[in-house]
Amino acid sequence: MPESSESAGLAQRLDELFRRGRPGGERWTNDEVAAAIKRLNPDIKVSGTYLSALRTGKRTRPSPELQLALAKFFGVSPAYFFDPGSADKISQQLAALDELHQSGVRSLAARAVGLSPDNLDALKTVVDQMRKMQGLPPVVE
Repeated sequence: MPESSESAGLAQRLDELFRRGRPGGERWTNDEVAAAIKRLNPDIKVSGTYLSALRTGKRTRPSPELQLALAKFFGVSPAYFFDPGSADKISQQLAALDELHQSGVRSLAARAVGLSPDNLDALKTVVDQMRKMQGLPPVVE
């Protein structure tokens, strides 16, 4: 029986979340995610094997409760799994976060947390000057 585009989309979207991994780049395993979901939601029956089947499209109809738990675990809207428009927007946001992480921007932002408004303004000025020296366009806020 051919796989519907909806179930193929679910498999692709879920697999994308797993491939993006956790902060720091290490990828989640099916068993780790299943265990975490069961810890947070003891009533949900899920295994690493079942998540693998969902990711490959061999299984196509997770319960709404499991979809909600997966969305919560990965920090995305539940619409990510069934609304192509929402999925595209969320995928773009996740890609932007990956770029920030890879470029070291997250590390810089973490260092700025807690600084006074005056110090943040000074930091912006320094970064703006560095961008100018490298020939990068100014940031528009």
